[in-house]
Amino acid sequence: MTDTRYDVIGLGNAIVDVIARADEAFLAKHDLAKGSMHLIGPAQADLLYSQMGPGTESSGGSAANTIAGIASLGGSAAFAGKVADDGLGEVFTHDIRALGVGFDTAPLDSGAATGRCLVLVTPDGERTMNTFLGAAQELGPADIDEEMVAASRMLYLEGYLWDPENAKQAFVKAAEIAKTAGREVVLTLSDAFCVERYRDEFLELIRSGTIDMVFANEHEVRSLYQTGDLATAMDALGGEARSAVITRGAEGATIFNTGSRVDVPCEPVARVVDLTGAGDLYAAGFLFAKARGMTPEECGRLAAICASEVISHVGARPQVNLADLARENGFPI
Repeated sequence: MTDTRYDVIGLGNAIVDVIARADEAFLAKHDLAKGSMHLIGPAQADLLYSQMGPGTESSGGSAANTIAGIASLGGSAAFAGKVADDGLGEVFTHDIRALGVGFDTAPLDSGAATGRCLVLVTPDGERTMNTFLGAAQELGPADIDEEMVAASRMLYLEGYLWDPENAKQAFVKAAEIAKTAGREVVLTLSDAFCVERYRDEFLELIRSGTIDMVFANEHEVRSLYQTGDLATAMDALGGEARSAVITRGAEGATIFNTGSRVDVPCEPVARVVDLTGAGDLYAAGFLFAKARGMTPEECGRLAAICASEVISHVGARPQVNLADLARENGFPI
């Protein structure tokens, strides 16, 4: 087996987030389903951007947020994702490298611009995401560094990658490399609408053993098994996946590991400001703890701490050093 260089390598859409407040009337005006992720074209991206309120811009993308969280905890992490050779691409590259993350994917030198996600946050903290993938969907098999994947304890795959065909092929190639190297392959289902589009394929990835661990929220797991009953859906995933982590907001999370079940409460938050990145940072805390050999309960508790930090402010990246926060909460890292 190749020596381990990284705790986790993430594969996902390289996106710059633009986050702004919006009311439900604005969502209705633009026919946007609250709490969902919509793929949009350049024209709609320009229209929404021109009509949304003042926003904050930061490097984002689901898997990239998770990798940023792992780096903030002091973990060794890498990321593969495609940006264009443009201004936003430079912003993304600088931001993720400044965190100490290995990022060597060559930029797209012509064609689509760097992807961006227009995130509309309603007063209840729920986020509605409108994503123009741009260059991100040009990630392909040639962008996968076999040595980097094989040298990572875990490969973390973003479900959104199943949309563009090039990225899907990159996803499959990376998973094959990781499995051959004896590494764990982790999938985040990303979004209930994404699950609706690719339910059968995601289930086959789980049932075939290609995926070792699944992250899902309550909406995604219900969509996966086409049932309104959360307990039924959770038991189904817990029975089929080798490991599964199902987040349930204020109800905490349920962790299945080779048949055993652990329920871990959420971490109290004085005020929920923005749910953007909650699942991403939960995965960051969990995977970091897992790489350090912690128990499922400890993994869940550190994950909850990381998620509680990110939902206490606007934006999908932590605003404090997560390693310090972990130590303040009794984790000897």
